[in-house]
Amino acid sequence: MTILICDDDREIVKAVEVYLQQEEYEVLKAYNGNEAIEQIRKNHVDLLILDIMMPGLDGIQTALKIREFSSLPIIMLSAKSEDMDKIMGLNMGADDYICKPFNPLELLARVKSQLRRYKRFGNETSVDSQVYRAGGLVMNDETKEVTVDGEPVKLTPMEFNILLLLVKNQGKVFSIKQIYEQIWNEDAIGADNTVAVHIRHIREKIEINPREPRYLKVVWGVGYKIEKWNE
Repeated sequence: MTILICDDDREIVKAVEVYLQQEEYEVLKAYNGNEAIEQIRKNHVDLLILDIMMPGLDGIQTALKIREFSSLPIIMLSAKSEDMDKIMGLNMGADDYICKPFNPLELLARVKSQLRRYKRFGNETSVDSQVYRAGGLVMNDETKEVTVDGEPVKLTPMEFNILLLLVKNQGKVFSIKQIYEQIWNEDAIGADNTVAVHIRHIREKIEINPREPRYLKVVWGVGYKIEKWNE
């Protein structure tokens, strides 16, 4: 597995590199957003660790450009801990977020978790095609393709996994806590904004009018569900 670290602080890049190499990951390095984009275009990269606060092309802008051509997992790093920074990062396509200063072991745990999900998302196939339908929404869990009324929809790995959970359990309401714990495989502490941002992103991609959704419904005070369709 190859991981790209992008941070303008070379000491942080070196420290993270040491921990990743101890786990036998291949490591690529970049020190600004343009370098990160170039590395991803030239090399196979399984995961990007991306600092938000960089001069020039910052992490938010970099993630937005990367999402135009790649769905690889992105873990954002930031010295700021405000919710708005986290939400902005997730809105731009990040899959996870960790604040500086961080425990290297926590970062490693998040890296491993994202890579496990990405492997399920992008590389593993099953003998039998697994297709799930809810009205005009079709998800293929083998090819990881999503279409709505025949039109392809591009989801990040995290968005795909959340939507698949709901589509597989049409009509069942999942609380934010349940979604977070099943998808992230960790305790849902401070998960509200994280889940809400991903849900909003999914709605924007699969709904004609996200304010009046056909598929992904909110049950106020309870959680979210995919409307059950009679085929």
